[in-house]
Amino acid sequence: MSNILVGECAAVMRDQCPDVSTDLVLTSPSYDDMRTYNGYSFQFEPVASEILRVLKPGGVCVWVVGDKINGGRSLTSMRQAIGFVDLGFTMHDVMIYQKKNTPFMRSNAYTNCHEFMFVLTKGKKPKTFNPLKSETKRNGMETAVYAKGADGDNSKRRAVELKREKVRTNIWPYAVGLGGTTCDRFAFEHKAMFPERLAEDHILSWSNPGDMVLDPMCGAGTTLKMAAIHDRKWLGIDISEDYAALAKRRVSEIELGMVAHG
Repeated sequence: MSNILVGECAAVMRDQCPDVSTDLVLTSPSYDDMRTYNGYSFQFEPVASEILRVLKPGGVCVWVVGDKINGGRSLTSMRQAIGFVDLGFTMHDVMIYQKKNTPFMRSNAYTNCHEFMFVLTKGKKPKTFNPLKSETKRNGMETAVYAKGADGDNSKRRAVELKREKVRTNIWPYAVGLGGTTCDRFAFEHKAMFPERLAEDHILSWSNPGDMVLDPMCGAGTTLKMAAIHDRKWLGIDISEDYAALAKRRVSEIELGMVAHG
């Protein structure tokens, strides 16, 4: 099933999504009322409970969230992280989404340039992990000290191989704005998108072709677009008819072969 449904996400999941039917949930909630969203504020616990129900054992939920920082941090993100664990999720990782070109300067603190990406599992560990890798600056054979004891002897050396690639760190930097977040100009009718490559990287990491990917607050459809590009089944839910229509347009352009990949 690949579809976009309109409605309150917890209710739609309850009525439309079977138990243990989903491999990956990738979403970002509208946190701290920092964006107007047709007057809608979601309720965390019903949404999180439904996500837990629909995930398969070992399924992953990636929850991208930040905090309002005016007058001090709201710590909404941390409260939600603890809420997930209290419901029965395992906090597999706390990753950082670093915005490479953030314009928001602060007068009395360092510029805030990140959001959290909580990687939560149903069970102790993810059933799928396809690690993304980056090139190492040095590779090949090299000598290195080994078995160094209290004598501080550096003469004991042996050859080790430095690999050409290494698994990426859990801090992921992305450019934002046109050409960074997406090349789909019309998608900026939605004011709070995460980058396509962020969605792509998580989809490749925590799912396989043919898996079901769900975004219960799909907004402009970034998760759905990248799931479709990478041969996953997908389901999007949004309470806004306008945003659902926007998401449908982005996915339909893939089917018509007009893919703009940011």
